Amino acid sequence: MTTVVVAPERPVPSPRPGIFLAGGISGVRDWQREAIDYLRPLWPAIYNPRRVNFPMGDDAEGVRQIRWEFDQLAAAAAILFWFSSETTQPIALYELGRWAASDKPLVVGADPGYERRFDVVQQLGLARPGLTVHADLASTCAATSTTKSTWSGA
Repeated sequence: MTTVVVAPERPVPSPRPGIFLAGGISGVRDWQREAIDYLRPLWPAIYNPRRVNFPMGDDAEGVRQIRWEFDQLAAAAAILFWFSSETTQPIALYELGRWAASDKPLVVGADPGYERRFDVVQQLGLARPGLTVHADLASTCAATSTTKSTWSGA
């Protein structure tokens, strides 16, 4: 049975192995819900940063959210990045840069309409040669299963 951990929950002990859903939250459709449906049969734990209700403008909750994401990104066995077409998603781009420079297993997808898709593809081609940037969410999620057995902790 898959455990879906939603920000700002912190179950003890943390379920393993887990995959973190990185990408846009504000101003984009709830792509995480669709990804969770794809990933449930594949992963024992899924870390979802999208809250049902987030109190925009509450700095204390903003700090709590950022800390939760920072901690769960570090703890996850792998990270799935999805860049939907609705917004630029600068925080997700920052997180992608941070984790692309590590040895953390990544699966990345960017909608063909995403305004920075070219940059994502080119930068990852330099930082992670051979890493495919998928063009739809379904193939991005499916790619987690083809290499999951090679990921530490999975």
